[in-house]
Amino acid sequence: MITKAGWGTLAASALLYAAGAPLGYQQAATLSAAGVAAVGASLLWTLRRPRLRVRRDLAPAKVARGEPAIAMLHVTNTGRRRRDGLRALDACRDTAIAVDLPSLATGASKTVSYRLPTRRRGETPVGPLRLDRADPFGLARRTTSYGQPDTLLVRPRTVALGPLNSGRQRHLDGLASRSAPSGTITFNGVRDYVIGDDLRHIHWRSTARTGVLMVKELVDVNLPHTTAVLDTRDASYSGDDEFELAVDAVASVAWSVARNRFPLRLLTGDGELLNVRGGPEEAEEVLDRLALVERSAAAQAPSDAARRAGSCGSLVLVSGSRAALAGAASVRRRFDQVVCVWVRDPEDDDPLAVAGATVIEVTDLEDLAAAWPL
Repeated sequence: MITKAGWGTLAASALLYAAGAPLGYQQAATLSAAGVAAVGASLLWTLRRPRLRVRRDLAPAKVARGEPAIAMLHVTNTGRRRRDGLRALDACRDTAIAVDLPSLATGASKTVSYRLPTRRRGETPVGPLRLDRADPFGLARRTTSYGQPDTLLVRPRTVALGPLNSGRQRHLDGLASRSAPSGTITFNGVRDYVIGDDLRHIHWRSTARTGVLMVKELVDVNLPHTTAVLDTRDASYSGDDEFELAVDAVASVAWSVARNRFPLRLLTGDGELLNVRGGPEEAEEVLDRLALVERSAAAQAPSDAARRAGSCGSLVLVSGSRAALAGAASVRRRFDQVVCVWVRDPEDDDPLAVAGATVIEVTDLEDLAAAWPL
């Protein structure tokens, strides 16, 4: 491809010939031909491209925001000539990273690694590798792409948090419901025998010790259910850093709940993002989904999203808006416990109080872990 300098040379050659030829100036014609020949020679210079085979590995392919990620390029010279060291560019989202390729003999392979930027959350396309070949005078340039692009998924940062209580009797396996039907398999204690109890439930060891018929109390276990709502409205945050902290906060809540195998419903101002029973695989899915969340001018208020969630368990609202969290009082009666996480502007010193709710003010992720209710 002819560069701007090359097109300028051609234009100057044409003007020089147009001005000098009618007047019989042979020097003008000679200089014009030299200019055209120089551009032609430059195109021939860039015609041959290095024959390389490139394969890229990302380690890891999924990474928390701010954590290190490495790209490893496996480069093989498939040409017939030895290749001296080259400088290439590997595309990474909106930037290009300079990569120095080593000298390669015919058929030789070498691995080059470099660090990827992980400050921005989301899908980060990496590649293809781009090699620019230009002539010494910069009149022509040819860009060749090598290898296939890969995708690095930058996920939110998290801190481990404990599950929230739902205001009922705690049990080692979860929350015990007194209204559960008898005959389930979770042992909750023993009590005196009442006429009509199933004789198969008699606890003979306690009966022998007390001299009174005792039966096992079996109840159903109701696991703590958590609804997490992230405010995704543009107006709720003063900048990208505050929104990223809000995503990190709701990711910490949702990931911790799912990792502990408890039910979770995750909502944003654009609708339901996830509804899972809990488990390690679903905890990873939580981070994958939140890696792609963006702000939206059309998103609904978090209190409106909470009203669509029904009424059970614990509610966690995450927002950078004081007014949005104050609206949590309108849905307080629907849930056993409400926690409001306020991503506060460091310059805002006025405390926030929400009736019937626990308010946690955070300016970094460590504040959330320190103030989280146990």
